[in-house]
Amino acid sequence: MKILVVDDEAVLVKGLKFNLENEGYQVLTGSSGTEAVALARQERPDLILLDVMMPEVDGLHACMQIRSFSNVPIIMLTAKGEDLDKIMGFECGADDYVTKPFNVLELKARVKALLRRAAARPSGDDWHDPDETIQIGHILLDRVSRNVRREGLWVELTAREFDLLELLMSHPGRVFSREQLLDQVWGYEYQGDYRTVDVHIRRLREKVELVPASPQYILTKWGVGYYFRKE
Repeated sequence: MKILVVDDEAVLVKGLKFNLENEGYQVLTGSSGTEAVALARQERPDLILLDVMMPEVDGLHACMQIRSFSNVPIIMLTAKGEDLDKIMGFECGADDYVTKPFNVLELKARVKALLRRAAARPSGDDWHDPDETIQIGHILLDRVSRNVRREGLWVELTAREFDLLELLMSHPGRVFSREQLLDQVWGYEYQGDYRTVDVHIRRLREKVELVPASPQYILTKWGVGYYFRKE
């Protein structure tokens, strides 16, 4: 697995490179948002660790640019602890965030979790096993290839977005609270704001709903949570 680490703190980059290489990963490094975008395009890493505050192009704008051509899992590294900054990271397409200073063991655990869930791109039309798919209405989800189609067209989802959609589609009609979704999708003891779920739901609707403002599939149970419609 190839990991791209981009941060303008040379000492931090050196430490992350050392720790990740000890885990068996190939590590590429950069020090600016411009480098992050270029390396992501050229090297096609399996995961990116991306600092928010960097020269030239900041991490948030770099994340948005990378999302225009790749669904590689992205973990934002930020010195800011404000919930708004974390929400902005998710809005830009990040899958996760770590606030500095962080525990390297926790970071490695998050890296492993995202890599396990990373989407493997299919080739050709024979892309799904019928026994491993869920289809509700016009949406078809394949658990093995981790890909989604809407009305026969590919839907580009991040790793977190896929996990969230898979959980909802696996239990049509069941209402999940924000707390339940954080627990089951993020997987570890997540200390983030419940608005994280709202951001991901909104992004999912923008991708799978024909009219996101009037969703047909990913629905809200006001005062409770979210659910996927039954057929």
